[in-house]
Parts: sequence; structure tokens; C-alpha cells
Amino acid sequence: MASRPELEDQKSTGSTEKHKDDELSENSETEEKAFSKAPAHSTVALVETGEGEDDPWNLPELQDGAAAWSDLDTKGKVLRVVTSAGKGLLLLGFLYMFICSLDILSSAFQLVGGKAAGDIFTEGSVLSNPLAGLVIGVLVTLLVQSSSTSSSIVVSMVSSGLLQVQMAVPVIMGTNIGTSVTNTLVAMTQAGDRNKFRRAFAGATVHDFFNWLSVLVFLPLEVASGYMYKLTKLLVDSFNIQGGEKTPELLHVITDPLTKAIIELDKSVISGIATGDPAARNKSLILKWCKTFTNVTLRNETVPGPENCTSPALCWCSQDLCYTLHNISETYNIQTCNHIFVNVDLSDLAIGLILLALSLLVLCSCLILIVKLLNSMLKGQVAMVIKKVLNTDFPFPFGWVTGYIAILVGAGMTFIVQSSSVFTSAITPLVGIGVISIERAYPLSLGANIGTTTTAILAAMAAPGDTLANALQIALIHFVFNVSGIILWYPIPFTRIPIRLAKALGDITAEYRWFAGVYIISCFFLLPLFVFGLSMAGWKVLVGVGVPIVALLIIIIIVNVLQARLPRCLPAVLHSWDFLPLWAHSLEPWDRVVAVVAAK
Repeated sequence: MASRPELEDQKSTGSTEKHKDDELSENSETEEKAFSKAPAHSTVALVETGEGEDDPWNLPELQDGAAAWSDLDTKGKVLRVVTSAGKGLLLLGFLYMFICSLDILSSAFQLVGGKAAGDIFTEGSVLSNPLAGLVIGVLVTLLVQSSSTSSSIVVSMVSSGLLQVQMAVPVIMGTNIGTSVTNTLVAMTQAGDRNKFRRAFAGATVHDFFNWLSVLVFLPLEVASGYMYKLTKLLVDSFNIQGGEKTPELLHVITDPLTKAIIELDKSVISGIATGDPAARNKSLILKWCKTFTNVTLRNETVPGPENCTSPALCWCSQDLCYTLHNISETYNIQTCNHIFVNVDLSDLAIGLILLALSLLVLCSCLILIVKLLNSMLKGQVAMVIKKVLNTDFPFPFGWVTGYIAILVGAGMTFIVQSSSVFTSAITPLVGIGVISIERAYPLSLGANIGTTTTAILAAMAAPGDTLANALQIALIHFVFNVSGIILWYPIPFTRIPIRLAKALGDITAEYRWFAGVYIISCFFLLPLFVFGLSMAGWKVLVGVGVPIVALLIIIIIVNVLQARLPRCLPAVLHSWDFLPLWAHSLEPWDRVVAVVAAK
């Protein structure tokens, strides 16, 4: 006969089983909801199931604490309209100052390192090495902070016969990498907020990863096949273009009155140094005379023999002397420039350092104020509308078109501002505060790469006839390189590796913010210099040191992928990196070191 407690135990057991069934049902429903939940902002990236609402990559909801419009009286409505209009005008003003500060920053870098950049290009034997040419393109663009200036130096060298177009291809690839550092530096201004910094740094470095990955693929391909050179030569030979037309100016019409009142540079000095002009080396980069007049006259000169005459028709010889007519050009200075440094008795380096400090101060201040204004303006319903317009895809089955429209928008906006650095630096804070998703920032950055090459093509078409073909071919090489990269790294979602790499780096820098500085110094200075040193040491050293390093990196990448996707294919010891010392697979020990050093 069963006792009472046993009956209670059976009842309790049944209740427990029912409770477990309810929990399983609830968990199943939760998993189904999580599985069916996809990001509302974009379907550009691969959607991972089971993502929680606290995912830091989800765009934040900017709450609006202000009273509703319908609850305001007449005075309140007028005040809100005036306040909103004032904020809009301030935003435009700060954006204008931000763009001008980038222009001044570029001029400052040219004053500080422009002549050194010209000297780098004088080593023709170095440029014959593709890896050295790539690194020179990166470093020169970092020094002058302008890919268009680097490209114009290359055009001058090719036109003067100092550099062949084939040798210029790696340099052009390097300029693509060097120009992407600006928006990475801009992202550092949002380091105060962990999640904003995560998004901003990822939004900036997605551009870096695209450029680096494109170079890793297309530089060896170009060295082996020369397809970019052959394709662009075929295009140039098929064109019948008359050069000499003026390049259209769009945004510069608005910014030049301010920037030229501060500083104007003589861009021909750097090109002159690169092409071996001895007069350019002792000439200041600061433009002093804005209006000049060149007079060309024929003069009778004595020459040693008839072989030194300009032509047989213009040669008269008498005994041991010959006379000929030469064109003599004389330049007369008419009007000085009006910028504030025109009569300042300081060296180019001193003026460059002054402008560098001031432009960085203005740039950072404008960025901080722009972010604060956007945070106050983009809230509630306004933010919802803007985020929906910027990040939502077209309805099925045209959702795939959205990214390509974003590429066209990025190209068009970059063409208007005539600088990829300005455009990508402008969208970086928007990614940080959550207005633009990184999945949308990626095609916008790709469009910026295309936009800056179209500007270069127009500038090349404005070149005089003797340099037109070379200038146009180099600009087209830049265009073909970026289009090839887009074809490789964008159409298929699985190939959008730059997004995943940028997010991984964003997570790391959000946890260890000092690592952002390590990344910038390593990728834009130490790594290029290391590769340059190996390439200059000879192919034996390059192969002996470079191949083991590349092989080790490939093995690490493969093991990481297998650890995440197919751990059963690995031996037990490789299921994690815990068998290594902690400092070899974690940044935590390094973080403690940084904290100790920073505390001193």
C-alpha cells in the first residue's frame, strides 16, 4: 500500500515534468523568434541567427525626451523651429570648417614632408621593384595626405621619361592605401564612448581592409600578367581626346576663398624635385606670386659649332664660331598672393608644423561639435525616418540593387567634394552614432574610391597634349584597380570579408582602445617599412623571411576558421589557443602593461 508522501512525490514529479515541458516550449518559441529575427536596417550582410537585442552592432534607438509637437503652444512651436533651423545652420558651418581643415591639413603635410616625398620618387631603381613601389605610394600619400598629389607626381615622372607606366602601377595601388588613413584618424575622436567607437572604427577600417585585400590579390596578378596596363593602354589608344580643358571645380569654389586666404602652395615644386629639376630643390613650397607674366623672345647666341644650333636654317657660322637663335623665356612677377603666410619669414617646415597643429585642432573640434549636434538633432521620429531611408533595402526582389545605388551615391558625393578622404571622414561619425550601418558604409566607401578616380580622370583630360596619354592611362589604372576590387569583394555576400574583419577589429578596439593606435602605426608605417626593407634586401631575403611569415598567417587563419566552424576536424589541443602563453593569444596582459605605463 502506497503511503501519502509517495503520492505527493508523484504529484510533485508530474508537476516538475509539466514545468520542464513548459520551459522547453518557451525556449523553443524563444529560439524560433530569435531565428526569425533579422536586422531591420539592412540585409546586405549575412544574417546570423540567435542574435540578441543587445548586439552592439545593432543601430541604437535614439530616444527623444522632448515634448510632442501637438503638446506645444504657439511660442513653443516657434522656438522649436528656430532652434532646429539654428542647429542646421551650425551643422553646415561646422561641416564647412571640417572640410576646410582637411584641405589645410593636406597643405601642412606637404610643407612638412613634401620635399622628402619628392626625393623618395627620385630613386628610379627602387621604383622598379613592385613591392618598393607600393610602399613608396603608401608613404608619399601619408606625407602629403592627398592621393591626387601623389598621382600628379607620378604623371610628371612618367611624362618626363623617368618612370615607365608599368612601374607606376604599384605606386598607384599604394596611394589607394595611404589615402584611407584620414578617416581612421577621424574615428579616434569618438573613443570616449565604447559602442560609438566600436562602430566608428569599424566603419573607417572597412575602407582600409578593402584596399589592403585588393592589393594582396591584384598586385601579384598585375606583376604576372600586366592586365591593368594592357587594358588601359588599349582604352587610351582607342580614344581621340584633346587635352587642355580646365578641370571643373565644384566644392573648391566654396572652400578656396577661406583656404587660399590662409595658405597657397606651389604644387610644381614637389613634381620638380621628383623629376630632377635642381632649381626646385631650393625653392619654397609657399606660393608668393599669384599672377605672373612669361615673355618669350628670340635671341642671337654664340654656340661652339653647327651641331649646337637650333636648326640649320637658324645657324650662321664664321670661322670657329656659329650664331643661332634661341627662344628665351623670362618670367615677370606682377602680383603677390594674399594669404597670411606670404611675407612671413619662417621656413616651410615651421609654417607646416604651425598649420598642422591648428588644422588638427580645428578638425577635432569640428568633429566633436558635429557629433554633438547630430546627437541632439537625430532623435525620435526624425532619426527613425533617416535611418530607414539610409539603411533599408529595396523590396524583394530588388534588394540586391540597394548596395549598388549606395556605391553610385558614394561616387557622386566624392565627385562633388573632389576628395575621398573628405567624404569617408564625413560618414565616419554618422556610423559611430548609429545613423548609418557598417553594411551601408561599406558600399559608400567603395563608391568614394570610384569617385576619386573620376576626378583624377577629369584632371588628366585637362593635361596638355604631350602629357595627356600618360596622365589619362595612370588615372584609368587607378579606376580599373578599384573596379576590380569591387567586383571581387562586393557582389557576393560571402566575399564581403572587409565587413567581417572591420567588425572584429571594432570589437577589439572597443575593449582595448589603445589597440587602435597600434593598428594605425603598424598598418600604415611599420608594416610598409618592413616590406620595403625586405624588398630592398633582395629576393632571397624576401622569400626567406616573407614566405614563412605568410605561411604562418595562413595557418593561423585556417585554424581560427576551423575552430569556429568545424572544431571536430581539429585535434583536441587545437580546439583553442589556450596551450600558448596568455600574452601570445590575448591582449589582456598587454592591456595591464599599457595601464601601468599610462599610470606613471
